[in-house]
Formats: sequence, structure tokens, C-alpha cells
Amino acid sequence: MIVDELVAPRSETNSHTEYCTRLNNTVERGLEAANGFLTVALGNGEELILTTHNACSHCSAVFFKLSPSLFSFNSPDGMCPNCNGLGVKLTVDPDLIISNPDLSLLDGASSWHGSLRQKVLSGNWMLGEVFALAEHYGVDLERTWKKLPKKFRDAILYGTGEEKLRFHYRSDKRGRSGEIIRPAQGAINNINRLFHQTKSENNRQIFLQFMREQPCPGCRGERLCPEARFVAVGDTRFPEVATMTIAQAQKWITELPKKLDKEQLEIAGEIITALRCRLGNMLNVGLHYLSLDRPAPTLSGGEGQRIRLATQLGCGLTGLLYILDEPSIGLHPRDHSSLLDTICKLRDEGNTILVVEHDADTMRAADYLLDLGPGAGVLGGKLIAFGTPEAVMANPDSLTGRYLNGQLQVTSPNGKKRRKNQGWLTLYGAHLHNLKGIDARFPLGVKTCVTGVSGSGKSSLITQTLSPALFRDLHGIQKGCVSYDRIEGVDQIDKVVSVNQVPIGRTPRSNPATYVEVFDEIRKVFAKIPEGSTRGYKVNRFSFNSKGGRCEVCEGLGKKRVEMYFLPDVWITCKECNGRRFNRQTLEIKYKGRSIADVLDMDVQEALEVFGELGYWETHTVAMAAGETIYLVVYAFWGGGTYRIIGTTQSFP
Repeated sequence: MIVDELVAPRSETNSHTEYCTRLNNTVERGLEAANGFLTVALGNGEELILTTHNACSHCSAVFFKLSPSLFSFNSPDGMCPNCNGLGVKLTVDPDLIISNPDLSLLDGASSWHGSLRQKVLSGNWMLGEVFALAEHYGVDLERTWKKLPKKFRDAILYGTGEEKLRFHYRSDKRGRSGEIIRPAQGAINNINRLFHQTKSENNRQIFLQFMREQPCPGCRGERLCPEARFVAVGDTRFPEVATMTIAQAQKWITELPKKLDKEQLEIAGEIITALRCRLGNMLNVGLHYLSLDRPAPTLSGGEGQRIRLATQLGCGLTGLLYILDEPSIGLHPRDHSSLLDTICKLRDEGNTILVVEHDADTMRAADYLLDLGPGAGVLGGKLIAFGTPEAVMANPDSLTGRYLNGQLQVTSPNGKKRRKNQGWLTLYGAHLHNLKGIDARFPLGVKTCVTGVSGSGKSSLITQTLSPALFRDLHGIQKGCVSYDRIEGVDQIDKVVSVNQVPIGRTPRSNPATYVEVFDEIRKVFAKIPEGSTRGYKVNRFSFNSKGGRCEVCEGLGKKRVEMYFLPDVWITCKECNGRRFNRQTLEIKYKGRSIADVLDMDVQEALEVFGELGYWETHTVAMAAGETIYLVVYAFWGGGTYRIIGTTQSFP
């Protein structure tokens, strides 16, 4: 619909004013008639398409109104639709499928297909693809993977597309055989399909061994939708700011006012001030090197502690009680001063700080000190000394005070000679998180300690790079992404055991006795008691994980969970068993006057006295700190040659 035709006047006269009024009315009528769209045909043949909507009239793309949620990759409004805001996508890696390219497919070049030399044509069509493709392309499977034709190798990995081939199958059990004509899907497509279809977590872990995280092709790792990625403030896009370190972000926000005009600065002034304050708190605790988009699970323990403290510094609240449980864990001594400065700032703002700590500098900086002990377990639980650090150091009964005043010192283990290594394990090109493509050599046959300041890459190097590499090469287990170039010296190692801080046991009922399998032997003792045998009680009767012997009201937990609306759940002692976890009939069976619940309440030393006669026990003492602390390591050799490390106790001379 043609709304109007206008000729622009050559000069600002009365006709110019009339023209502007008419033009304004024409545009309003056109937008109203066309629901917000208008085309302007210029005299030179060009056309302008105008709209009042946040949409592109050429490609019909709709642009949402800018909001904070649009810049959040955790929000459906802002996340990249291809990767759901993760920035990476799990893709099948051909290098993980073909793990031994120097071998033939018959001898196990492919970890996915396995060794095919002893395999026969059966109903397993994924294995049948290999033989069908070899027949279709006339390929000799005895040749190594590297020497096979590229077309055949691509077909093994990616399938044949629309090209069909003939599959033969035979079932000896059912006495059937036949053939199918269809395209080959390829290993990569099969793994992708099975990974997304399976509901079994065990199967999912198997498929994950052949997959790696790759940057999302849609957002290229920037995690946001296109609209959010293209918004810039001061010529800098949001994803570019997100990849800055704390120090770089502080510099950018400081220089930003110079790039804004008066109106923009008036709008953003308070936000810039708040950002500078928050970033300054992060700098004060020594986190200048962290990038803003660093995933929280990859932070070290010390980094997490300091981020939480920096957050509290920015709150500006007073009259609070802060309880810090060993905040110096994971920190290098260089970082202690910044941590103490942060704690003192919280105190000076009118808050109370309660710290559980072993660090000497932290104890000396305290206003008041409580010393518990003198030992652990049955030897602890007493208040030895209290008062100012000077008062505790002057108390002769305080072992902590004697270390603080210099009477006692931690010394090297008796000047013993260091053991010589028996080889080297070398990791090349480690590049995860803070690691900058480093090469590291680890001596074998000795004890090696990896140290450095907080955030220097210790955990990234050992637990997230070296350990997964060894699990992959020695046990065929894929853990995490491959973040190194190569590794040498694995042939000198038989296996790898990873001991970490994951809670012991697989269920909430697990405890030290079940974890080291001592409780299995104790339950056998109770099952052999004549009174229990007469009642027909078996070993599982004395398990709090099995029905029959446990208290069914709390299901062997000893506690019941009470759901609280709008509040965290509360656990209360079970009224049926009073927290003893077993029913009345099971508790009637006793060994040396003690029920199975009484045994669970024992410490290691008491268990030695009760059950010591059932097996051969051996103890080893290790003196630490110039003979002041004695650790008693208890080993048990049960009947049948079972060997268990029961636990440790400690005492003081």
C-alpha cells in the first residue's frame, strides 16, 4: 500500500516545516497500517526498510530486549542453543577409537572393535560392519591401520552415507544365516547414537572413553547466544571481558569511563564503582591471575576459600560470627599474609571470627587462643590452655605453645640419606587450566612432593593430567580430557592407585570398618556365636544394609530425616532403635558381653583388646617430631591370610 509521495524541499522555508509535519504523519500512518513495518522508496532507486520491532527485516531474525539474563549462560535466554551454555560439546574422537594404529584391525588396532582375529560373523552387526566393508572395498585386514586405504578407514569411522553394502550374518545357536543390504553407519555414529540412547550409567561411562570435549562450533566456546555475544561496551564484547583475569578486568573497568560519553557514564557510574570494589577485594586476597570464566570445580581448595572471603568483604555487614575451618589448607606460606589481612579486615568491621587452624602464623595473629588435646580420640577432648597467644606459649602443659615459643621444632627425619630413583616418568606439554604447556619429570621408586603457591597448577598437573594419563595407558580407563602432548616411562609402572579426598564408601552408611572390610570379619564372629547359630542367624543378619537384622524404621541409619518446609532437612535419632541401627533380636547376640552395635562404637584400641585373640596382630610405631608424637599403626592378619590395615592411634610419652 502506497501511503504517500513526498518531494523534499531544497531549503529550510515554510514548505520545509510543512514537509516535516507531513512526513511525520505519513510514517505514523504507514507503521500503523503495516503493524510496525515501512518501506521508503528513494528517488535514486534505493529502498529503506524500517521497523519499530527488534527484528531484522531482511533475515527475519528477532532480537530480544537486552536484560541481565541475556548475558547469563545459565539462563535459557542467554545460553548458546547448540551447547546449552557449556561452551564445549562431547564429540567422539577418532584417535580414541583407533588407539593402536601400528596394529591391524584383527590384532586390536581399534579399542572400540577390540581384537577381531578370533571373531566370527554373527548377529553383532557393529563388528560385522568391519568384515562387510573389507569385502566391499577388497581390503586385506591383515594390513596395519596406517597402511589401509583412506576411503576404507573413513568408512570404518564415519560410515558410507547413502552407499549400500552387503552384510552376511550367521547364528550357530539358532542355525540361521542370511544377509542384509544397507549403508554402514561407522563407529563414530554408532557411539554417538548409543551414548544418547542409553539409560545405564555404566554404559555411558564406556562410551565416554571414546569422547572428548571440544569447543562448541556454534559459539566457539563463548557459551552465549549470538545476540549477547555481539553486544559491546567501550568496544569490548561481553565474552572478551569474561575471559580476562581479575587484574585485567580491574584495569579495563578503571579505564572504561574514558570511553563513555556523559550520558553513558551517568547510567553506568554506580555499576562501575561496585565492580571496582568487588574486583579490588579479589585482588586483595591474591587472586589476580584467575580468569572470570574459570569453572568453579577446577578451583583449588585455597582459591575457593579466598573467593568466599573476598565475597564477605564486599558485603559490608557487621555483627556476624564467621566460622572458618582451616582456611590456610592448600595455601602456600606466601599467601598466608593476604589471608590474614582479609580475616583482620572482617574483624575490624565489627565481626567475630572463629578459626580452626594449625598454622603457626595464624595462631600468633589471633586475639585469643584455645588449645585442645593433648592427643586425639580417647586421648583428646580436654581444654589444655586458653588466653592470648603469649599466655598459651607460657603454659608448660600446651604442646602447641611449646612449638609456638620455639622450645620444640619440626625437624627432618633424623638426617637419613635420600633414596635414589629407579627411573623417570616424563610428561610433555601439560596445558590444563593454569599449566602453560610444561614438561615435568617424576622420579620413580622414591617419594616425590609437588609444591607451589596456591593456584600454580599442582592439582591440575597431578590429579587432572598425570593420573588420567596413567589410567588411560595402564588400565584403558578414560578420565577427563587429554590435556598433554605425550607421556614416556609408563612401561616402568605396573598399575596406578589414586588416593584422593572423596568420601570413603559408596553409601551414607559406610564407615571405616566397612571400608577396610574389617566389619565383614567381625560379622562372621557374631554369626558363629552358639545363640545366633541356634536362631539361624547368618552373616548378613549383622549388617545394617540388609533387611532382617537392621532396624527397619530408620533402615539401618540410626537416624531419621525430617523434611522441613522452606528450611534444610533435620536428622533426628531413631526412636525405635535409639540410634543403634539394629533391631532388638539382633542386639541380643553378644560377644564378650558386647553387641554388634557396641562394637561399632569402639575405637581401634578397644577393638584390639576384644578381638585380638582371633588373629595375628602386628604393630609398628613411627616417631615424629623428635620423638614427641608416637603413631601406632595396627595391622591385622585374620584367619585365611586376610590382611587389613585397621587404623592408627597416637599417644604422648
